[in-house]
Amino acid sequence: MKKLIELYNTIKPEIENRIKDFDEIREKADNRTFLKELVFCLMTPQSKAKTCAKVADTLFENDIVFKVSEARLSDIIRNVRFRNNKAKYIKEAVKKLDGVDLRVKLNSFEDAKKSRKWLIDNIKGFGYKEASHFLRNVGFGYELSILDRHILKNLAAYGVIDELPKSISAKRYESIESKMRDFAGSIGIPMHHLDLLLWYKQTNEVFK
Repeated sequence: MKKLIELYNTIKPEIENRIKDFDEIREKADNRTFLKELVFCLMTPQSKAKTCAKVADTLFENDIVFKVSEARLSDIIRNVRFRNNKAKYIKEAVKKLDGVDLRVKLNSFEDAKKSRKWLIDNIKGFGYKEASHFLRNVGFGYELSILDRHILKNLAAYGVIDELPKSISAKRYESIESKMRDFAGSIGIPMHHLDLLLWYKQTNEVFK
């Protein structure tokens, strides 16, 4: 635990800078930026985050994501795993969110859990992890956890959970999230900082 806190103190400025990026999206970004983050998070399951970020940039150059067919979109995102399903999810999300101001919509909920529930219910391809990821990246979900394999592996290593779960139901997700929140409080590291810290511990970079 001491090493984890020492690592946090070392990279805390990087984490704070990344959080400022998320804050800036929440406060100043246009709807297109929100939508691009949503598309990015739709692509990330079982795919490399950096690859997905580059692909998301490509999709929003000259509004390609709005213009091409699902088949063409699948070809463009060929470096993303399960590209056919994800192309379908992206096209459905873009269509469903046409005319929706995402900042206004997210601000309309009482808390991040209600925002997450709305996303899961309305965006095909979004589960708890993906919805939490999107909300964090646009500055609306700092009290949520993004329980990907990197985070779960570390939570098990630090005894926060007994073992790596083979699958996570909604109830199990919220239970682990609560345990992670308690763990963050016990070591004096904000929840959203801890997520980026554990990601750094596995990948040696603070990304998103």
